[in-house]
Amino acid sequence: MRANVYIVSAPSGSGKTTLLQHLLRTFKDLKFSVSYTTRQPRSGERHGIDYFFTDRDMFLRMVEEGDFLEWTEYHGQLYGTAKSFVEQQLSAGSDVILDIDVRGAREVKSKIHEAIAVFVLPPSFQELERRLRARMQESDDSIFRRLEIAKGEILFYRDYDYIVVNDVLENSIQLLEAIVRSGRAAPARQQARIEEIIASFGGTA
Repeated sequence: MRANVYIVSAPSGSGKTTLLQHLLRTFKDLKFSVSYTTRQPRSGERHGIDYFFTDRDMFLRMVEEGDFLEWTEYHGQLYGTAKSFVEQQLSAGSDVILDIDVRGAREVKSKIHEAIAVFVLPPSFQELERRLRARMQESDDSIFRRLEIAKGEILFYRDYDYIVVNDVLENSIQLLEAIVRSGRAAPARQQARIEEIIASFGGTA
């Protein structure tokens, strides 16, 4: 059975992390790709669980050695997806979900054409700003920069296979779950099983 790569991107503050947490609880066989980053851990974040926290020199050495499927700089910090983890999971037949930005998504899609890409949109710019301020974790300058970055990111929504507008959380969770189930039901994913069934009828697929 061929495994899928699911890409999820969203402007900071869109509620992507909450959606992914629900998704991973529903699909316990869905493997989350933990990114490497040079930023400092936030309160409650754990090394190897939320991110692999590393310094800039180590990160750049990994770039030089070709260890990343994609990497990017966001808000002054570096983020990357480990190539080895994704390859190992796919080889084992496990689906993988990537939490990456629009630039990373384009890079992955250029290498894994069949990857299923989902873009999470906030209901409005005003709601995005409200959510960022509700965190009470960043300065006004930091929030302003995130909002300016978001204005550029949303222009790439057409590059994605699915758009989820995260206005009502429960609805958004159900949409993401349906996307995963749809990917798993696709004919290409089921090809080996289909051929087995057709063969049982004395035919060939």
